[in-house]
Amino acid sequence: MSEVKVVDARNTFCPGPLMELISNMKHAKVGDVIELLSTDSGTANDVPEWVRKVGHEMVGTEQVGDTWHLKVRKAK
Repeated sequence: MSEVKVVDARNTFCPGPLMELISNMKHAKVGDVIELLSTDSGTANDVPEWVRKVGHEMVGTEQVGDTWHLKVRKAK
């Protein structure tokens, strides 16, 4: 069964949140979901673009207050 790992990259700035996601994706298993928390508004554009380029799957994007919650499933 896949697990959901939360990566808290709040109060860091571009490219920090994306780098945190990439680092955690390298250690995740196929099917795992990583939820990235970020207060950097650019993350909402950067992460989906990176996910498309590398072939993973966006599971969800939601802004709660000033925090973005981006969920990505490792596809390969």
